[in-house]
Amino acid sequence: MLSLLILNLYLVDPSIHLLFLHCPVMRQNTLLLMLGIAMTGAGCTDGRPERIPVSGQVLIDGQPLEHGFVQVIPANDRAATGKLGPNGRFQLTTFEANDGCVPGTHPVAVIANESIDARSQRWHAPKSYMNPDVSQLVVDVKEATDSLKIELTWDGEKSFVERFDAE
Repeated sequence: MLSLLILNLYLVDPSIHLLFLHCPVMRQNTLLLMLGIAMTGAGCTDGRPERIPVSGQVLIDGQPLEHGFVQVIPANDRAATGKLGPNGRFQLTTFEANDGCVPGTHPVAVIANESIDARSQRWHAPKSYMNPDVSQLVVDVKEATDSLKIELTWDGEKSFVERFDAE
């Protein structure tokens, strides 16, 4: 890359080599500038792992889950999180809003609780889904998608309110 830049300078003005021969400061500054330009062109990414845009829907017993968060947890990278909204829809974010998730097969956690007051919260899905080791939920992120489905079940139980004792 650096040699191409020098060649281009030479093609524009064939006498440019005289500057390099007779002026060490010019030679040093020009080479540093060219090196900086070459390095800038080589680093066109943000230095973070590749991310793939992912959005989808969480259902519980076939109905949209509209409270809580989804977390996709890669083994060696930062987790991606998405807030559940209307119709159980979410968009995953790893570093910047809606930038997606790193590719691969990853465990998933769904944290579906809603604070009622300082001493209670409503669970909109079983607590077991908030632990990726217990939830047995896994997603395979290979390409961009807006239709990832995560399906949960109450297994015959239903939403409940958890109360905390005053300390």
